[in-house]
Amino acid sequence: MSVQKRNEYDVIVIGAGHNGLTAAALLAKGGRKVVVLEKREFTGGLGACEEFHSGYRTAGVLHDTTGVRHRLINTLDLKRYGFELEKKPPAIFVPQKKGKGLLLHDDPAAAAGEIAAFSKKDVERYWEYRRFIHRVRGVITELLDNVPLDITRIEKRADLWALFKKSRGMRKLARRDAVELLRIGPMSVADWLDDWFETDLLKALLAGPAIHGAFMGPRSPGSAINLLLWECRKGPSIKGGAGFLVTALEGAARDAGVEIRTSAEVSRVVVSGGRVEGALLGKNEHISAPVVAASCHPKQTFLELLAGEMTTEKFERRITHFRSQGTTAKVDLALDARIEMAGRPGERVEFVRTGENLDQLEKAFDAVKYGRCSETPVLDIYMPAFSNPGFAPKGHSVLSILVHYAPYELRSKWSDQERRKLGERVVDTLCEYAPSLRDAVVSCRVQSPVDLEERYRLAGGHIYHGEHALDQLLIRPVPECVGYGSPVPGLFICGSGSHPGGGITCAPGALAAGAILENS
Repeated sequence: MSVQKRNEYDVIVIGAGHNGLTAAALLAKGGRKVVVLEKREFTGGLGACEEFHSGYRTAGVLHDTTGVRHRLINTLDLKRYGFELEKKPPAIFVPQKKGKGLLLHDDPAAAAGEIAAFSKKDVERYWEYRRFIHRVRGVITELLDNVPLDITRIEKRADLWALFKKSRGMRKLARRDAVELLRIGPMSVADWLDDWFETDLLKALLAGPAIHGAFMGPRSPGSAINLLLWECRKGPSIKGGAGFLVTALEGAARDAGVEIRTSAEVSRVVVSGGRVEGALLGKNEHISAPVVAASCHPKQTFLELLAGEMTTEKFERRITHFRSQGTTAKVDLALDARIEMAGRPGERVEFVRTGENLDQLEKAFDAVKYGRCSETPVLDIYMPAFSNPGFAPKGHSVLSILVHYAPYELRSKWSDQERRKLGERVVDTLCEYAPSLRDAVVSCRVQSPVDLEERYRLAGGHIYHGEHALDQLLIRPVPECVGYGSPVPGLFICGSGSHPGGGITCAPGALAAGAILENS
């Protein structure tokens, strides 16, 4: 069967998740003719809101939207498409089996009364913690919001000057803050939080972002940096959740001239004459372009779509060993009522993290090391019933739950029975804090890491396209791709497997678009 060539473009973007749409919109605004090719029948990737039971929609796989870059919102004029941010970061609730739990606000003044119920000393310590985050935020965001410096190829004066400017940012910090930053890198989040606070519940709540989606427990070396990075990029969440971001990005991309094709699965990146020539859909539709930007997982890009074209054994080995073993399952619950936490009757709680102390979190991690699901999973929950009731019929609600820890390589293998067991375990855990929940469950959808891999093409089922660990954040995914390029001229990466990592941020797509405009 002959291959049909058609449709000349400047750039092909593979994947219509939030990073792919971000890159496409910015490239089109930069004067490029862009087409986005998406395997699934709709856009959004891990941020897509889809129906999982009749009348009930998910809030996406990833429901934390506090990391979206504000500069991008203005650049793409996303407010024109109905995009809005809340006024402040959301409060997060950690419940207790016996007690009122702790509702933590980002603002220390708003949090003071809650913390004081456990420790008056920690009220002042929380002020100091927030002041520290504020002081180092500039240095951290400079690293996160710029194309990373390729320290493996520093040859030109310009490279040395860039390195000097980055180090100058550190030198502007007070000595005690600079020392603290250097100290945090190899620390466990448990040790770091023990330095700050005495309240177990407060430490367990704060530790969440350090271990969510990671093959780490709170006592794992290097886990503290994940919390610091999350704190420094955190801002207000998106009104309505990730789905509203996807809608706005798609609108901005189309208005900029981007063509978006769904149900269009790329089978191969075409290389000819030593560089990229386009992409192949199925077996016989060739779409030509001198640049391809892949927002999918790096392993899919280089080991499947490229399949050995112009790469070395060393490069393929590095990509193969890029750690990407998922430890997170996704559970969506459809409920015929709105659920309240037992310790907070009448309170509008939206974001909940379970785990009453660091030892509970560490014990949950222990199970995954041996191929088992935790008997007491750590849950990261979004309850949008009050702020976004449109996810469910009137008077009903949905819960979006990320379940830590659930191993990709389950010893007993993932099956319908194992999924049911995990779903029941999640409901049992929630009923300890919200007893009325069990009778309200209409439907429970469980997606294991294996299911996430199949549905979203996530190698290893990792929700961030690869482990967030110090070595895989400084150089992500491998040295040859640090600046979003690759060993194959014309092939770029623009997804969560590139700098600065995963989550609903749009940062990899935006930074990759800038690199493509500059270098192609």
